[in-house]
Amino acid sequence: MKPPSNFARTLLPRRPIASFLEPLETASPYLIRQPGLSFERNGEPYKLPCYRFVGPRGGDDAICIGIFAAIHGDELESGLGLLRFLEGLIQHPESAQGFVIHAYPVCNPTGFEDATRHARNGRDLNREFWRSSSEPEVCLLEEELQRHRFHGIVSLHCDDTSHGLYGFLSGRRASAVLSASLLEPALRAAEEFLPRNFDPQIDGFHARGGVLSSCYDGVLRAPDGLEQPPFEITFETPHLAPVARQVEAFNAALLSILAEYRQLLAHAPNL
Repeated sequence: MKPPSNFARTLLPRRPIASFLEPLETASPYLIRQPGLSFERNGEPYKLPCYRFVGPRGGDDAICIGIFAAIHGDELESGLGLLRFLEGLIQHPESAQGFVIHAYPVCNPTGFEDATRHARNGRDLNREFWRSSSEPEVCLLEEELQRHRFHGIVSLHCDDTSHGLYGFLSGRRASAVLSASLLEPALRAAEEFLPRNFDPQIDGFHARGGVLSSCYDGVLRAPDGLEQPPFEITFETPHLAPVARQVEAFNAALLSILAEYRQLLAHAPNL
């Protein structure tokens, strides 16, 4: 079936972002909605929603983590997984002790509204990063990545061609070992809800135990040239699996990443 044109798509019902984000409107001393990152698409005003969760103080400087979801607008479950994670932290803030988490639950607002992978102009935003892109969402997210200098970056995705969980690691040698030490436990934690994909090739890349060391060009990642590059993980659920299981798998993986990173810092403070 031919996809609807941009004009036809504007006539279709749009998935409302405001109602999607309602669970995060509960008053909490830990969760702060940040000023929207504003942009325009075809003359319409939009904002990239951003939340900051400030966990209870730890013994050292706060660890700053960026978590990004729904950069492909048809991957609703990734955004739901991030919301589930934040709601859980509101109830149990000690799980994020020592962390400041910047959460971006809808990185592609027009694609989210239209339930399409691409933004409304037809571009795949997750192939545009650090390529001098003129896509406003990409420009805003690049500014966030440069401004906050995250200790870690986690991107949440859903793959409709995979029968199980898997993840991509950063290609940077300086952070790849750290990323791998966090991804494996995250996959194990998520396996309580969904199986892992153990195929030797996933999404066109060599894989080992559901871990891929190579990735597409132009994906959301930290800028080059950082003195201390962050760990970078892209965590993928099988998109055809039940929604509730995907949501819980994302939540389990994110909680595991926080716990494992805290443990690693305790044993290697200069990490």
